[in-house]
Amino acid sequence: MGLSTARTSIGSVCVCAISKPLRRHCHFLPTSVSPVFFQDAADSKISCSLVNVEDGIDDEACELVSGVELSLEEGDENIRAYLFKAVKNNNGTGLLLLSDVFGFEDSFTRDFAYRVACNGYNILVPDLFRGNPWTKDQQDPDVFEKWIARQNPERIAEDITRWTKWLVDEFMAVGISKKLGIIGFCFGGGQVLKVLAKDQGACFGTGVSFYGTRIDPLAASDIKAPVLFILGDNDPLCQVSEIENVEKKIASGSKVVLFPGRGHGFAHRPGSPEEDVDAEQAYVIMRDWLYDRLVV
Repeated sequence: MGLSTARTSIGSVCVCAISKPLRRHCHFLPTSVSPVFFQDAADSKISCSLVNVEDGIDDEACELVSGVELSLEEGDENIRAYLFKAVKNNNGTGLLLLSDVFGFEDSFTRDFAYRVACNGYNILVPDLFRGNPWTKDQQDPDVFEKWIARQNPERIAEDITRWTKWLVDEFMAVGISKKLGIIGFCFGGGQVLKVLAKDQGACFGTGVSFYGTRIDPLAASDIKAPVLFILGDNDPLCQVSEIENVEKKIASGSKVVLFPGRGHGFAHRPGSPEEDVDAEQAYVIMRDWLYDRLVV
């Protein structure tokens, strides 16, 4: 299908390896590095271990990416995240990637994050569900609603805030990056708007929401950074009219990009050769959007 533009307008022991192979045949080379502990500005202990990722994509910018699994302890709480860092051609920019309901260890999500890092970014993927993501073998809608109801929105927001602060301390505080970017798929795409509304331009320079779900329209008017919305016009979980109305309420510079005939999740977990083509185009649009607003 072709593309149409509707509107221009971071302790505990860390696990070092990714449990599932990445679709682009990237493979991780475990190192002998022991977990490293350090303190952030809020005296929260963070542990991390390193793995290297060997080049497996044809992107010109991608020669080497390192992977670091992080665990942040605050009192009795423990939250995890995974950081992909471009080793060569690193542009110094930090990105936060909010996953769909399948969580931060899902191979499609990590594959996408790896590829973004190949383009020079440092991209952090937090565990939004504290080790309890939705699993693909569960199909009952009623069970899903009970599961999602147990995901405390205040807790999720606090976890995102903690990891945002870590990115700020790591990148912005040393003058590498003036602004951060945020990306989200599905559930994470809806969270993008909540994060930007709370942030009000303090840390994030832009956001990208892929077919966001459970969106709060009231949050839109508080968003100060431009948002790129990418979705299909045949998505029952993300209505075009709702996204267009939200986009109108955000500060100028936002944009809605529609892919005719596409349903939910096509950009980060394509299911056909045709969706592969549109997923590639959606990636390029997102890549250019981030570069123009965070790197240039």
